[in-house]
Amino acid sequence: MKFKIIADSSCDLTDKMKKDLDIQLVPLTLRLESKEYVDDENLNVAEYIKDMNHCKTAPKTSCPSPNDFLKHYEGDESIFVVTLSSKLSGTYNSAILAKDMLLDGMNKKFIHVFDSLSASVAETLICHKINELMKINLKETEIVERVTKYIKEMKTLFLLESLEHLGKAGRLNPIVAKIASMLSIKPIMGADEHGNIKLVDKVNGYKRAFKRLVDIIGEEGTRLEEKILGIAHCNCPERALELKEEVQKRYNFKDIFIVSMAGLSSTYSDDGGLVIAF
Repeated sequence: MKFKIIADSSCDLTDKMKKDLDIQLVPLTLRLESKEYVDDENLNVAEYIKDMNHCKTAPKTSCPSPNDFLKHYEGDESIFVVTLSSKLSGTYNSAILAKDMLLDGMNKKFIHVFDSLSASVAETLICHKINELMKINLKETEIVERVTKYIKEMKTLFLLESLEHLGKAGRLNPIVAKIASMLSIKPIMGADEHGNIKLVDKVNGYKRAFKRLVDIIGEEGTRLEEKILGIAHCNCPERALELKEEVQKRYNFKDIFIVSMAGLSSTYSDDGGLVIAF
């Protein structure tokens, strides 16, 4: 069976993953004041982060249009799409609308859109799971069933150096973000079962929060030996590597990988941010 995996640009990938998983990415658009950026392979993420840090107003993002997805739906392959949480972006709705437009009067083509209920490296893991199941020649319906279960069981956590952009963008109460910054409180955030951002814990100081993040993996995770841990970082590879090493001392994950964040994930995680999923 021929298949195609499509994701939005919140799906953070290494160059090797792009090649091995053969994922087609549909980019979001990023805006800093009057300047617009397309979150694709041509975006210089390091320069974007610098521009973002000097921007006085909140960064803004725009989801792809249905037509952007339609371009990738062409062909005779079975298609699996993975998008940002529908609670955080209109990307999922655009992908669904594109599916409905294409299948109007054309009932034989298979397209399924997964709401990741998360973002960043969680999307990466979902795409990896789809690819893994396709290799053992499961039927499309069984893949949908297994991946949907995988998404519901997945845990996503993130530790940010700064809450400024989450506050500016309305993802977090701006007053809470400002107070947390003043008191050096580092909240550990996560995704709830509906795909909303939730507070998992709050710790004073980054080092303590980093240690607490490692603790929470053991508290919330089950059957870790059967799972893969994905770590995404925004311009802080040393922190990501340190986290990997600390996790390996404590837990026996089947595998651990590290990816750099692209533009969309960097927009909300900000310089120094970490996102993990398992």
